[in-house]
Amino acid sequence: MPLLDLAMVILGLIILLAAGDFLVKGAVNLALRLGIPAFIVSLTVVAFGTSAPELLISVKAVLEDAPGIALGNVVGSNIANVLMVLGVPALFFGLQTADCDTKRSYQQMIAATVLFIVVCFLGPITWMHGLVLLAALFWMLWDATSEARAHKRANTATDAASEDVQDDEEEVEGADPDLPWTKILLYLALGLIGLPFGADLLLDGAVNIARAMGMSEAIIGLTLVAFGTSLPELAAVTAAAYRGHGDVALGNVFGSNMFNLLAIIGTAALFGDMRVPSEILNFDIWMMTAVTLVIAPIVYMRLNIGRVLGAVLTVAYAVYVVVLLT
Repeated sequence: MPLLDLAMVILGLIILLAAGDFLVKGAVNLALRLGIPAFIVSLTVVAFGTSAPELLISVKAVLEDAPGIALGNVVGSNIANVLMVLGVPALFFGLQTADCDTKRSYQQMIAATVLFIVVCFLGPITWMHGLVLLAALFWMLWDATSEARAHKRANTATDAASEDVQDDEEEVEGADPDLPWTKILLYLALGLIGLPFGADLLLDGAVNIARAMGMSEAIIGLTLVAFGTSLPELAAVTAAAYRGHGDVALGNVFGSNMFNLLAIIGTAALFGDMRVPSEILNFDIWMMTAVTLVIAPIVYMRLNIGRVLGAVLTVAYAVYVVVLLT
């Protein structure tokens, strides 16, 4: 029954988002309690935690022989991140991105996109391709960590070490120095239990909807699943836009897109081969590439994303979804 399947998708998505939030809070505070530097937590624990729903869905899709949902989820999420996640907040608040220096992150996102396209055309994507994607991810994380260390060393000349640690902790999403151990363990348990349960519900409902409506699994992954799993990024960028933090907004989108392409597909490929659907090869990866290149002037010319451009991006995403569904 389509309505029951839709309810499963919605319930699964709610559980995934809540469980992902619990996992981030628990993992962040556990890492900080164990003495791991806050900026490394931001680059690794938070990134992995916020993308945990997409990761669980993709792995589950591969195990259940539904690679179209896994690949559609990643490609569709990357398109949604640029058009919807940047467009909707800019439409309401505008994004002050003129003073942001995000060239390095943007170039890394372009490199990850090119590598992903090459891997798709060499498909089916196997465990060997997955290792290549994961190796690229680790290199980018190492590069980001090295840059963060250099930046921190440059800033410690005038600040006391104790104050630096406290400031860093406050900047990490979900950090709470006073959070008791019982809550940390509870958050971790809720996250680790809720993620696979939510992924099961969402994937089963999405596959049933695709079959009942005569749609391909790739289309469901590109639209329904991708839209749902992009909601955490939309919430984060909306909050950043409201507070005037354009650099946080762009960094969130660029980092999420790189992680989707390298970590999620790389990890999912270790659990089974992924056939690349022809509709993704012929259209959607080129759409993803086009929207990635569209924001190049914003990065290199230091432009703000005003309400008019936000409206254009939002409408473009709506048109893209309508084209897919029709």
